[in-house]
Amino acid sequence: MCMMDPLYIALSSYRRRKYDQCASLCTELLEKNPYDQAIWTLKMKALTEQVYVDDIEAEEEGMADAILDDDIIAQVPRPGTSLRTSSQVQRGVSQGQRPLTQTGRPLSGVVRPGTQTSRPETIEQALKTPRTARTARPVTSRSARSVRLGTASMLTEPGGPFIQISRLNLGKYAANPSIAKPLFEYLFYHENDVRHAMELAVQATEASLFKDWWWKVQLGKCYFVMGLMRDAEQQFRSALKWQQTVETFLRLARVYIRLDQPLTALDVCKTGLEYFPNEVTLTTEIARLFEGMNKITVSVKYYKDILKEDATHVEAIACIGMQHFYTDQPEVALRFYRRLLQMGVYNAELFNNLGLCCFYAQQYDMTLTCFERALNLATDEVIADIWYNIAHIAIGVGDCGLASQCLRLSLSADSNHAPAYNNLGVLELRRGHYEQARAFFQAAGCLAPYLFEPHYNHASLAEKMGDLQTSYIVIQKALEAYPCHTGSQELLNSLQRHFAFI
Repeated sequence: MCMMDPLYIALSSYRRRKYDQCASLCTELLEKNPYDQAIWTLKMKALTEQVYVDDIEAEEEGMADAILDDDIIAQVPRPGTSLRTSSQVQRGVSQGQRPLTQTGRPLSGVVRPGTQTSRPETIEQALKTPRTARTARPVTSRSARSVRLGTASMLTEPGGPFIQISRLNLGKYAANPSIAKPLFEYLFYHENDVRHAMELAVQATEASLFKDWWWKVQLGKCYFVMGLMRDAEQQFRSALKWQQTVETFLRLARVYIRLDQPLTALDVCKTGLEYFPNEVTLTTEIARLFEGMNKITVSVKYYKDILKEDATHVEAIACIGMQHFYTDQPEVALRFYRRLLQMGVYNAELFNNLGLCCFYAQQYDMTLTCFERALNLATDEVIADIWYNIAHIAIGVGDCGLASQCLRLSLSADSNHAPAYNNLGVLELRRGHYEQARAFFQAAGCLAPYLFEPHYNHASLAEKMGDLQTSYIVIQKALEAYPCHTGSQELLNSLQRHFAFI
């Protein structure tokens, strides 16, 4: 009876994405022949695929990158040319129509790295609360795990690490592309050893006489992770001269985003569209950039172009639906969110949005059903926001007691939920409890100084209580958070006239 080749079984397992089975078979084969490079390479690829992630989408700026950034060209950039000053752009609509995050970016239809977190200016701000605490990207080596591999650096021991990285002869493998490329991906993704991966990429680039664009891209990835943006830019541009790929255009655009040059990033993406017309990933990056620059109308235009190419693009559908909701078109937004539900998206956030759309579209019979499902599916990260939105429903139907209870449930789930403190203050103000209302407004203002509502409410309350000096100080904070708020400007003018009269 003929037995099937074990190497063929391992290859079949790899192609069927059964990476654990493939790695186990390779381990058994390496015990019999530790120097078989084909099996060694296959096991490296299987282990890499187990932990591989799309690092373009998962890329996020760490705390150390945000604070110790010395690549900024202008400390005071021109309006409309920086993602960090996008909140200072004067807009004709009220901020209440579409809330902003602490970074000044409008709330996005989907949660992406960097869109819901702030950019701390100091270490104290970064570590102030759990909502703003951030973790720097790991760039240290994890090659301290050791096991004797033998003279060929390919021997394995049961229960031990696969490769002892510190004893690898990188120059030997760099000259062999069939082994060097899987080895680089193993070091970069599985071991997270950027230093050795970069050393391998440098030697492989030299071995290819600087003509292999793939190694230039990998070297740029290493520079990017280590924070060397200008070196990464040089490598990506050099790679584009040899070969134009979508990935390289995206990575180069991310370099300019990290350097806070969104206009240059837009030029890179538009150049990529000349080589790859109607490419969805490049169009998505352009839409995100315009959204980050508070140019929502232009962003929605590009999201609609995405749907012409890919009608099932979740991010485009969600972002267009959110824009319709915040432009007083809940019926149209409901159609987009129902489309997501039909596509199989089933989570608490979607049912929360469906509930809000049903309420403002006056479909009250579906509102409570959607919020009940949202609460059943909610995780610890979103349950506070769901109770906060249910409180809005209670306020809309006139049940202030239920609204107060929902807001307190929101705070029990997240004690740093500033909008809930602000709304509790408004409810206490309606009841005539001025001291409690002021305490809630102060708490909201301290937790979220980028929101203008707590400052404006606090200033109005202070004026009503006769504390004009406090009102004058707080209203200036409201104008710092949102300079073009008409109510804050009118209150400030009234206080200035009062002080002038005195």
